[in-house]
Amino acid sequence: MPKYSIFVNGKTKTVEVENGTPLLWVLRDNLNLIGTKFGCGIGICGSCTVLIDGKAEKSCSVSIESVEGKSITTIEGLAENRNNPLLKAWIEVEVSQCGYCQPGQILAAAALLNENPNPSDKEIEEAMNEVLCRCGTYNRIKKAIKKVVAEK
Repeated sequence: MPKYSIFVNGKTKTVEVENGTPLLWVLRDNLNLIGTKFGCGIGICGSCTVLIDGKAEKSCSVSIESVEGKSITTIEGLAENRNNPLLKAWIEVEVSQCGYCQPGQILAAAALLNENPNPSDKEIEEAMNEVLCRCGTYNRIKKAIKKVVAEK
């Protein structure tokens, strides 16, 4: 099996997996970063969203060989900073219900704010449409993102 060096949450990791292995399974099975969730497995639901070079990507649809040399951030990496304004807003607004999609939601919101620090309501809705929430917490997600923008 080939070896791959990937940069995850600020650290270089080496894994030995088959070519074509989805990043999701490398994160969960090889690196024990289980905050990244498996949802649909075909890149539709967004539960497996991570940041790759600061952009939201669905890790179930990204192969290990395509992320060599790129910076990957999972929910564990984002949560290393307990003062992260996005995480604080998520807690203060009480966004989560079942919580399953929330790592993907938070990372999609982080990507949005990386690209656009002052998004409009429509831009928030468009960006967050990439991650499905069966509990319907979309209004609280928008409120949390707007809270981060307002407090900058």
